[in-house]
This record gives sequence, structure tokens and C-alpha cells, in this order.
Amino acid sequence: MNELPSLAFQSAQHIKAYQEIRLADLLQYVAINSPFYKQLFADKNINVKSIKKIEDLVKIPTTDKEHLQTQNEKFLCVPKNKVIEYMATSGTIGSPVTIALTENDLQRLAYNEYSSFVCADGTPNDVYQLMLTLDRQFMAGMAYYIGIRKLGAGLVRVGPGVPSLQWEVIERLKPSSIVAVPSFIVKLIQYAKDNHIDFNNSSVKKAVCIGENLRTEDFELNVLGQKITKGWNIKLYSTYASTEMQTAFTECSEGRGGHLNPELAIVEILDDNGEPVPDGEIGEVTVTTLGVEGMPLLRYKTGDLCRAETEPCGCGRQTLRLSPVIGRKKQMIKFKGTTLFAPALFEIIHKIDAIKEYVAEVYSNEIGTDEVLLYLVPTDNTEETENRIASYLQARLRVMPHIKYVSADEMQHLQFPEGVRKPVKFIDKRRHNL
Repeated sequence: MNELPSLAFQSAQHIKAYQEIRLADLLQYVAINSPFYKQLFADKNINVKSIKKIEDLVKIPTTDKEHLQTQNEKFLCVPKNKVIEYMATSGTIGSPVTIALTENDLQRLAYNEYSSFVCADGTPNDVYQLMLTLDRQFMAGMAYYIGIRKLGAGLVRVGPGVPSLQWEVIERLKPSSIVAVPSFIVKLIQYAKDNHIDFNNSSVKKAVCIGENLRTEDFELNVLGQKITKGWNIKLYSTYASTEMQTAFTECSEGRGGHLNPELAIVEILDDNGEPVPDGEIGEVTVTTLGVEGMPLLRYKTGDLCRAETEPCGCGRQTLRLSPVIGRKKQMIKFKGTTLFAPALFEIIHKIDAIKEYVAEVYSNEIGTDEVLLYLVPTDNTEETENRIASYLQARLRVMPHIKYVSADEMQHLQFPEGVRKPVKFIDKRRHNL
């Protein structure tokens, strides 16, 4: 897929025209090869030849994670002997979803991440230290690995956790960039401070950040981003992706939202009725994959709420950009008359220096409404610290969650239950999610 390296820099009209050609190919492909979409087209009496423009996509019902969970094999468009890799979602919300990839899909994935690293100012002269897992069917880890190889840059596969090992490798191999979860970078900084490591004179000058928001809705660094850059003079690049869409959105140096790779996906921002929202409004990120051979998706609702930025970026790219994730539809909390999304709750917690680690649990009380329990590891176990935490939460939330203080070992078990690839920060035990 190297034939279109400059598509993102061409006009919005040119990008749309290209996508509509690829959309026609996709519709013909799934109409022939996808048991799920063949049945959907028959049930809804949809003639795919009538869908010529992106605006015509509203004629097709949306697809969501429940469809993939309950009818997984019906999405497969190739014989099983063409599948060379099985990936799976993390299972953060609901049971994991399996995604089957062909050789062509792996090459597409490599191109996706190659383009993303180029967007994040990556060059063949860089050396990237991967602070994440490549096992447990983790698509992101595989994508970063093969994308960096396609870029021609150096790779150091250290894996997640263990700040002491990360710093030892940084000192020895001198990577120019790291790929990590932002909250782990905060731990790296604290370890360096505690052990007198001069991290601002290290070789690391930039970080590609995954899994957590770095910015507010207006693209300023949030508390987590500020904690990193206040201590460590490195350039941060935020990313957004999901296993199902096999596509990533990555910031450029402007830091004004994650860029779409336009040859790999069509993006809609939809309201609750499946209709596009007005420009600049919040809606659900909905993706139609382009170029996927094994399990392509039409109008797949990710569950993530974002805004789309459509004006040209200062970097010269003309592509749609996504804001930070404002919330996940299934993680919306209605707590004592207050509507709250998990990212907003986490932002409040990050502002409390007296909290070292946390997990938020939501459950249904005896009358069926939402209750919030925060598991916290405080900096110390004094009454003064506990009062300070409670007062701040009360002031910012206006309603008081339940709090349970736990040890570091207990928190480790909460955040990393067996089989989990990345830290769990939100546990949903509400009755409608059982």
C-alpha cells in the first residue's frame, strides 16, 4: 500500500473521491463473501449498487460489538486456511472479540502503523523502545512492531512494566523514542527521581502514547500529559485505535487530534439514531474499514464518543482528525443526578497528588441506580490524607463516591486480573452489563 503515501496531503474532495471508489469495491466484496452482510442486505432489501457516496452509507444499519461477539464467524470472508493470525480485543467492555487476519491484512496493518509513526515524526533513524506486550493476541503490540520495521527504524522489545529494567535498557541501548501507556511514563519519571537518574539527559526525546487520553477536548495537555511534560522534556504523541477496525489515529506534531489514514477507513460521527451529527458535535465514532480482507466491517460503532475536526491541519494533512475520547457509551455513569464519563472521573483523580493508583467500580444499588466505588492507593495512610482526598472529590464531583483504600498488592490484582494485557481502571458491575 505504499502507492499512496501523499493521499492525506491531497484535497478533501480528492480523498473523498478515492474513498468512494474503495467503498464500492468493499460493498461488492462483502455482498459476495460475508455471510453476515449478505444476510443483512437480504433482510433489509439493500442494493449495494445504490450506495455510491459516503453520504449513502446511512442506508446500511450499523454494526456493533455485540454482533461481533455473537456472530463472530459470520464476519469471516475467507476460507480458514487463509487466516494466518488471530487477534482479540482486550475485553475491557464485555467478552473479547476475535479478529482473523490474512497475510494481506497483516501487510495493511503494517502500513497503518508505518503511516502513524511517520505522522508522529518517526524516521528510519529512530530507535523505539516498546513498553507493551506482543503476546496474548494483542493487535496493538503486533502493529507497532511491524509498522516500525516497515519504517526501517530500530526496535527494542522490553515489554510492559518494570521501571528499573526500562531505565537499564534506555541507558544501554539509547532509544530515541518510547511507546507506552501514559500512566506508566509517570511511574518511569518517579522511579528515575527516586533513583537519581538524570532522565532529561537521556536519549529519549519523544513518546508515542497509547490507551489513555493525553489531552482535553480543546487539545491542551490534560493532567496526565502535564505530569509527564512537567518532569520530562519529551514530545508526546497521542494515539487512538481499536482491534476491530485494524486502524489507528495518530497525532502529528501539531497535537490537534488523531489523523485518519484515509486509504484505510471511512469515519462517521453518529448520533443515537445512527445519523451523522452536525460538524463539531460529539457523536459515536463509526468506522467502515477499507482494504481489509478477512473481517471487513461496515459502519462499525466503536462505542467511543469524539468530535471530528475537518479543517486542514498545520502539518499539511487534509484528513479528518478525532478529538480525544470524551467517553465510552457503555461507561456513562448516572450518579446521584450527575452524568459522568470515565475519562472525566479519571481526570479529577489525576489531579490529586495524594493518590498513587486507582480503580473505579460502578455497580447497581438496591433500587437499580448507579453507585461509584473508588479503590485507591494513597501516598500515605494518614487521616489527613484521607480527608484531603475526600474533600477534593466532594468539591469536584459534587456527590461523594464510596472509597476503599487498598494496598499496592491488592491494586495490582485489581488492575491486572489474569489474562489482562493493560491496566484495568474501570470495572462495570451494573446489572445491565451482567
